This record gives sequence, structure tokens and C-alpha cells, in this order.
Amino acid sequence: MQTIMLKAKLHMARVTHAVLNYEGSCAIDGDLLDMAGIRENEQIQIYNVENGERFTTYAIRGEEGSKMISINGAAAHLASPGHRVIICSYAHYAEAELDNHQPALVYLQEGNVVSHTSNAIPVQLA
Repeated sequence: MQTIMLKAKLHMARVTHAVLNYEGSCAIDGDLLDMAGIRENEQIQIYNVENGERFTTYAIRGEEGSKMISINGAAAHLASPGHRVIICSYAHYAEAELDNHQPALVYLQEGNVVSHTSNAIPVQLA
């Protein structure tokens, strides 16, 4: 049996560009892609914290060090520059892999600067 698990997350990224007349996808600073382990052309889910929109696209490599998060194509209608988004990728894991699975979590602050990384989401308290 295969289970779909969170593979990687860029938490609270700021959209820097929204380019409607582009082929599609989401351009992400190459350094951030590498840190999260998200591959070029990998399917990603984007959750817009500002308006609740959720959509699927794929990652393309943005210029390293640019801090770019560019929502392109039709998805540019769903996020605007300045919006905070959560970008996630998921993968299928075999039952034997689940006990040792740890997602790559990259937390961002203003300017898409990394504040810290982790591989575990804290337990939510009541």
C-alpha cells in the first residue's frame, strides 16, 4: 500500500509576482527549491492565506537569491503580489518508509528570508 504524505513545505512565502501572460506554473527562488527539496516541474499545491484560494500547479526554478515567488498563468487570478502563501509538495510512500518519513519544512519571514527549518510540525494544542 502507498500513502500520500507531505514531502516539503515553504511556509508563509510572499508572492512577489503574478504574471497572467505566462505559460503557467510557479517560479520559486532556486535556493528555496533546493532547501525544501522541491524539484523543477514537480507538482505543488499552493494555499493562499489571504483569500483562501487553493490550487495545483508545478514548480519552475527562479533565479537563485532572488527571493522570487511568481504565480503565473491562470493562477495569477488567484494570488497577488504581497499575498502570503503556503507551498506544499506531496509524495507517495510505501508502508515501510512511513516510520522514518520526515518532511522538509522551510519557514519564511518578510522578504522570503528563511527564518528556520524543521522536519516536524508541532502538535496543535486545544
